[in-house]
Amino acid sequence: MILLITLLTAMIALTLGILASTLANNEFQMMQFIPVLIVPQIFFSGLFDLPAGMEVVGHIMPLYYIAHALTEVMIKGGGFAAIAWDLGIILACSVLFMMVNALLLKKYRRI
Repeated sequence: MILLITLLTAMIALTLGILASTLANNEFQMMQFIPVLIVPQIFFSGLFDLPAGMEVVGHIMPLYYIAHALTEVMIKGGGFAAIAWDLGIILACSVLFMMVNALLLKKYRRI
């Protein structure tokens, strides 16, 4: 189960990185995307205790579902049924990032 979660985590990280790379005009602009895309996910992933109103924001970030799936498997000993929803959300986010990337590539570059 951990290997499956790690594989989907790598896939979503790759698709998000490619999407950010497509949006950036140069390397410097790509580096500016890191605080905007990556750092908020760390705070809203559920690893830190935040006020109730701020925790709702975490539900739109993929890292929240990755952390929840890992917690269910590693700490609570849950099986596939316990993390199926999380895996579905992670996979859906990855597919969404791929589709947006394909649309942006068609817009900015000839393919």
